[in-house]
Amino acid sequence: MGVLITVLVVFAVAGLVLLALSLRNVQQYEKGVVFRFGRLLPDIRGPGLCVIRPIGDRMRKVSVQTEVLGIPPQGSITADNVTLTVDAVVYFRVIDPVKALVNVRNYPSAVSQIAQTSLRAVIGRADLDTLLSDRDHINAELKKVMDAPTEEPWGLRIERVEIKDIALPQSMMRSMSKQAEAERERRARVIAADGEFQASQRLSDAAATMADTPGALQLRLLQTVVDVSAEKNSTLVMPFPVEMLRFFEHQSRETDGESIHRSIPRPARPALPERPERPEPHELPELITSVQPTAPAFPLSGERVGSQGERIGSRAAVARERRDNWPTHADSDSEASHAGG
Repeated sequence: MGVLITVLVVFAVAGLVLLALSLRNVQQYEKGVVFRFGRLLPDIRGPGLCVIRPIGDRMRKVSVQTEVLGIPPQGSITADNVTLTVDAVVYFRVIDPVKALVNVRNYPSAVSQIAQTSLRAVIGRADLDTLLSDRDHINAELKKVMDAPTEEPWGLRIERVEIKDIALPQSMMRSMSKQAEAERERRARVIAADGEFQASQRLSDAAATMADTPGALQLRLLQTVVDVSAEKNSTLVMPFPVEMLRFFEHQSRETDGESIHRSIPRPARPALPERPERPEPHELPELITSVQPTAPAFPLSGERVGSQGERIGSRAAVARERRDNWPTHADSDSEASHAGG
């Protein structure tokens, strides 16, 4: 009787052990793949309690949750020859457990390697401006590049790829900061110039309105006086009529015009030469007879003679003769009187 009880107890324990080995619990976020003697069974076990053969069957559980994989920083060169370091993050999940277990070994590591190579390839085809300003386009292209080798062969779906950080060299960062500063300064100047242009248009309209209504300018002057007196009470303001200023301005313009007109010199007319009076015909014989002939100082024979006809030999005598015969003012007056007579 005791032996029978022992045998029953042994069989009960063995049954419990076999039952424990044949029962598997699959979570809601998992899929169960059963291999029987190394051969894949077509049925994929869903969540819940599953029974397998305790001898020969082996179950592998695969999580179908979205996994987050960080890509280590990758140094690369952009299309415009700028060296930078980029790191990213990949979100993926398993859509086919059989392919994820059979076609690839350690699929998270495989996804990491594919992400690193794809990241370098995409960055090499893009320039720096696109990489900094249009990250959505870079992320979409990176996801498309990674989907091709992972979804169909490995049963993995790349849900999202995000570039986390872009590390630039210090020299490039300084150049970009200078460029950004210059761009902001340009925008500030454009905005200021636009404001001044609009203000000038408003002032021009206001000036035209005041010109049509003379009393508006006087009211504006009084308003200015009120503003000045409200800010600084110690300031004495004496309004001056604008019409008087315009009168003085008009008078100054007329005075300046007359002075300029008077200061212009007029060209003087040249004096006409006086014509000598023609003598009468009956006076010509008297003029001719009043002139007395004189003997030449140098005869044709070449001898030097004086005014009385004497002969001059030395140089001193010649000079004395020339000095004595030199005409004077008295001789000129006498000749003129003879000519008038």
